[in-house]
Amino acid sequence: MSISMRNITLFLIVGALIFGSGFVQGWNTALLILNMGLISAIMALGVNLQWGFAGLFNIGVMGFVALGGLAAVLVSMPPTTEAWAVGGLRMGIALLTGVATIVGAGNLYRRMAPGNKRTLAMIVFLIGGFLLFRFLFDPAVLAIEKVNPAGTGYLGGLGLPVLLAWPVGGLFAAGAAWVIGKTALGLRSDYLAIATLGIAEIIIAIMKNEDWLTRGVKNVVGIPRPVPYEVDLQASEAFLNRAASFGFHDPVMASTLYVKLAYAGLFAVVLVILLWLAEKALNSPWGRMMRAIRDNEIAAEAMGKDVTARHLQIFILGSAICGIAGAMMTTMDSQLTLGTYQPLRFTFLIWVMVIVGGSGNNWGAVLGGFLIWFLWVEVEPMGAKLMELITAPLNDGYWLKDHLQNSVAHMRLLTMGLILILVLRFSPKGLIPEK
Repeated sequence: MSISMRNITLFLIVGALIFGSGFVQGWNTALLILNMGLISAIMALGVNLQWGFAGLFNIGVMGFVALGGLAAVLVSMPPTTEAWAVGGLRMGIALLTGVATIVGAGNLYRRMAPGNKRTLAMIVFLIGGFLLFRFLFDPAVLAIEKVNPAGTGYLGGLGLPVLLAWPVGGLFAAGAAWVIGKTALGLRSDYLAIATLGIAEIIIAIMKNEDWLTRGVKNVVGIPRPVPYEVDLQASEAFLNRAASFGFHDPVMASTLYVKLAYAGLFAVVLVILLWLAEKALNSPWGRMMRAIRDNEIAAEAMGKDVTARHLQIFILGSAICGIAGAMMTTMDSQLTLGTYQPLRFTFLIWVMVIVGGSGNNWGAVLGGFLIWFLWVEVEPMGAKLMELITAPLNDGYWLKDHLQNSVAHMRLLTMGLILILVLRFSPKGLIPEK
């Protein structure tokens, strides 16, 4: 079998698995797997840019995904007018003061000659700026969070179309990646990994604790959607007639399937565009340069390439793609739930997708996104059926039967580890290796 036919066959197998879940578990489940598979493939594409193209070991993917979710809130949610009236202006001045303090400290450091005077001036300037920031910031936070804390308690957003939040999510993640890259990309790969993991946790901690910004762990619900609401479709006579012509006489089923298909269409368009751009980049002189830097930084530097600048460039691009995916996921969920951002789901699992699919190959990353997400969802119910079959001869209440059935929840982790080991053993470059 040729390489191209093998790759097509792999995609057809994954498609058949998702399609088959529709017959077994229902089409709502199959479409949900498809939609999250599309989003996961986009995240894997972003990580593949960083690792597969440039060899950057970023394990802070979760933070960039969360920033995309934050963008969905800040762009599309309506503003809380009362909160803005009591504390919005003061909050804006406080944030500008914080930025001015950082910028001013940087200018002061560059302009003054090294020595004790510069050190003393920096300390005085930073402490003074911090105290002024807190003087403005703390009262603004208290005033904003007192405004209907059960329902709002935050400033809200700009009330713009939610589709604008997807590129804005990419910009948020790109901005954070620029700051991180400026400080961490000069580190060795293992130190870069530790730095990105720590910064991702810091981002999540800030979003969880700053209620005025994201409502913290109280969650933001009711984020506007780019597709119709099910209740509106169920009230539309034209939609019901059209659904009936296709054999869907249950209004609830028809409307939920329509909404999920609409999301799938939007997500597929984004994935196709990003995949096309990534392929163009991979096969361009820029892509060849990035792979040369990845394979031998010293040789690339000897040829006059600015390795640090190129690393920063691709780190920003990969993080921006993860931010776009994060905004898409929050849009589909119609809520921002910060408690769900866990490294296991939004960092480790994405890395498994890239490694299993084939790092350095964009199509491999996409395949890994669909395959690993399908297994992540389906392994637990399949494991439950398997345990029921294995323990069927045992009496109810027997300790071994109870232990095996209670261990079903761990089947996901076991399966992910097993798949990773098998792929690394028999296909170390992934299912679709880099050419």
